[in-house]
Amino acid sequence: MSSSLDAWKRWRDDRVVTARAPHGPLALTGTYWLADLREGVPGVPGRWELQGSCVILTATRHDGLEVDNTPLDGSVRLCPDSAPKPSLVTHGGRLLLLILREGEYAVRVYDPASETRTSFAGIDAHPFAPEWSLPARFTPYPEPRTVAVGNADGRERGLALAGTVAFAAPGAAEDRTFTLQVGQDGDGELSAVFADAGSGRDGAFRFRFVSLAAPSGADGATVLDLNRAYLPPCAFADHFICPFPPPGNTLPFAVPAGEKRVLKH
Repeated sequence: MSSSLDAWKRWRDDRVVTARAPHGPLALTGTYWLADLREGVPGVPGRWELQGSCVILTATRHDGLEVDNTPLDGSVRLCPDSAPKPSLVTHGGRLLLLILREGEYAVRVYDPASETRTSFAGIDAHPFAPEWSLPARFTPYPEPRTVAVGNADGRERGLALAGTVAFAAPGAAEDRTFTLQVGQDGDGELSAVFADAGSGRDGAFRFRFVSLAAPSGADGATVLDLNRAYLPPCAFADHFICPFPPPGNTLPFAVPAGEKRVLKH
């Protein structure tokens, strides 16, 4: 992952393009857990039913629903976002995405005409600061662990953690290191949910995410580039279920690098 100014500018541009996409995070208008529904998904035709470990969607052609670009007239078994090929359900210009989280199904409704999308004016970020691209070292836990953390929707869920990354911060004593607990995906890439002393102040969002390249060798060497600390989806719309930082992932100093807040007209 390059820490050059040009690469960072391209990353910033990509973040804005992704955010304002017709079905990007700004378009989310609701997340509806099927186990809680009695009258169907609000404002959406059709019947969504849990049948064992499956979700069945039933509608008539007059309802205007399409599944994988084909008008729905009858019933169809849907695949959630975690499947190799998720079902693409649309209604007019809206995207209806079936998600599966810890064994529970929900329908997310993305509307390109949402107020959060139409009022979007960009992503405020700190200026590029090369000193905040930090050498780091990953130390795996003997066994991966899961900790319970609060989520943006008020529920508590498990957050999978694979180990810690240790690093020195600009301006700190030379012999002092800090750590963040991180998760790890199947390709070895690391990720952290963290806050710092500047989080939630002067308009900054209350926490951020950051990704780290997979360690390059047996010594766990990687790079913690805080210029690419980014806002979680729940900073863009209220209906995401982003995890809060786990214990120990609030840094005692401000990090003047990375994204700060969503701007609105």
